Amino acid sequence: MTYGEVAAKRPLAAGDYKTLVLAALGGALEFYDFIIFVFFANVLGGLFFPPEMPDALRQLQTFGIFAAGYLARPLGGIVMAHFGDLLGRKRMFTFSIVLMAASTLGMGLLPTYAQISIWAPILLLALRIVQGAAIGGEVPGAWVFVSEHLPPGRVGYACGTLTAGLTSGILLGSLVATVVNHVYTPAEISGWAWRLPFLLGGAFGLMSIYLRLLLSETPVFLEMRARKALAAELPLKAVIRDHRGAVIISMLLTWMLSGIIVLVILMTPALLQHQGVPREAILSANTVATLFLTFGCIVGGLIIDRIGPARFFIFGGALLAISAGLFYTKGVADPALLMPLYAVTGFFVGIVGGVPVVMVRVFPPSVRFSGLSFSYNVAYAVSGGLTPVVVPPLMQIHPLAHIYYVLFLCALGMGVGLWLLRSQTSTSPREALDVSPRNQA
Repeated sequence: MTYGEVAAKRPLAAGDYKTLVLAALGGALEFYDFIIFVFFANVLGGLFFPPEMPDALRQLQTFGIFAAGYLARPLGGIVMAHFGDLLGRKRMFTFSIVLMAASTLGMGLLPTYAQISIWAPILLLALRIVQGAAIGGEVPGAWVFVSEHLPPGRVGYACGTLTAGLTSGILLGSLVATVVNHVYTPAEISGWAWRLPFLLGGAFGLMSIYLRLLLSETPVFLEMRARKALAAELPLKAVIRDHRGAVIISMLLTWMLSGIIVLVILMTPALLQHQGVPREAILSANTVATLFLTFGCIVGGLIIDRIGPARFFIFGGALLAISAGLFYTKGVADPALLMPLYAVTGFFVGIVGGVPVVMVRVFPPSVRFSGLSFSYNVAYAVSGGLTPVVVPPLMQIHPLAHIYYVLFLCALGMGVGLWLLRSQTSTSPREALDVSPRNQA
């Protein structure tokens, strides 16, 4: 009897909860390291570029360095996934956090432009690329790791909980940035206090490394190694040749995930400030929405385990479309509705917690890490990078363009749900991308 057959029959054990907690906590700390840069982008721009550089160009180059982290994700993710499929999930799961801790700590110790001239932005860019490579292996690796530890019927709960942990890293970064800006003056922050969040991130990374060492290799990988069922060739080659349908559906779902997170959670405060919403009000509402997103990921994971991915994305996409439409129209117009409608919308953004459930099931275990990492990181680099570039100009053409884009993303998720629903009646599970729990292991 295989691991999958045994696991499908057992309830969650104490070891399962330990794995989830440690993986989610480590993911939160690593995601903090990746996003803390954006909270201090303006300060870094003034310190790592020539003082005579125009502000607009300095800001563009600073955010360009931030974006470089996203562009580096596919390369890092594909390389680490390759070895994860051949050498083990835990090794790469731990290695990614070592890279992240070292690069974040290095940022906190970097000399500024006044000290080493042009080498300052070059070194900052290099460390940001390392961060991108690390997060490219971390997120797919974390999803694969927890999904292969828990029973197949609880993969939704596993992925939802882990995704909630990642989103809580955004909250942690916001909290640290708020405290630093409250405790220290602008002069102190520019002088030395900007280093504290990065040094703290390095400390978080060391803590995460310790937490990863407490975890064990996944039973699915151990069984494949024992049966000598590991990939006999380059895993990515097999993915592209034999699993193109799985790649397509995974990329479409990643497009939905990245677009919704970037636009609804990360870009909305800036967009609505330009529409006249007070800065303090939208930032407070954004914090509440992100908190509700964390809960929504967990609840979404529980629901997808009960009703399956097809119906989950059909109904979840519809609910998100309704709540987002109300928020961007009624919430913006009425200050009393701003926070509650943003909170509800944030909760339904939690449907993104169901995305990895599909991705870990459509790829067989021998190439699962490579297939998921390639699909997710390439699609995220493209869609996550284009969304903040495309949406603002479109809003200049039509003031409701951001709403239409969110509705399009919801329709995309619902379309994938309909595709999955139709595939359940197919006589060829692999060709139809069967995502039932029996195919998990």
